[in-house]
Amino acid sequence: MATSPLPHPNKGAPHVPAAVGQPMSAQMLQRLIWVGLVLVVMLIISLATVFMVFLGLLPTFVAAVVDRAEGKYATFCVLGLNFSGLFPFLMEIWFKDHSFDAAVTIMADPFNLIIIYGAAAFGWMLFIALPPVVTTFLSVMSQHRMTILQENQRNIIEEWGEGITTAIELAESGESFEEGIAPPA
Repeated sequence: MATSPLPHPNKGAPHVPAAVGQPMSAQMLQRLIWVGLVLVVMLIISLATVFMVFLGLLPTFVAAVVDRAEGKYATFCVLGLNFSGLFPFLMEIWFKDHSFDAAVTIMADPFNLIIIYGAAAFGWMLFIALPPVVTTFLSVMSQHRMTILQENQRNIIEEWGEGITTAIELAESGESFEEGIAPPA
């Protein structure tokens, strides 16, 4: 019977455990239990704050689900600006009337929602618009640096002569300098 010419994909690959002593599902279950425990404690202690954070940070939760990038840059950009839009209203709850009715009143006001969700929209706009601007800036900076280096190269050639370029080309090709330099006449 003939064997497959392709090696087994896992043969020779080192085994990397998911976690020390725990399978991945147990670790995930442990995280969910901790998150649930913290959420229950927060609901008991501060229902108004949890309600406002949940409703106010909905765009951030959507960004976290939609963002598939390794660094989750869209999520962080939206989170920062979304929270900055929500924070003044949280301060109002914390320092004036910390009740669920006050939180509902704040979150039911369309003007407040426009501020909170508008800040999140601005976070999305920054995430979409800023990378091309940074790329253009870096491109201009590298072009400027290349111009300076070319000018330095011209100055070196003027000072040392054209023979310096031949020596550099010989060094890059792997030949020795003595082979490429003609003997004096």
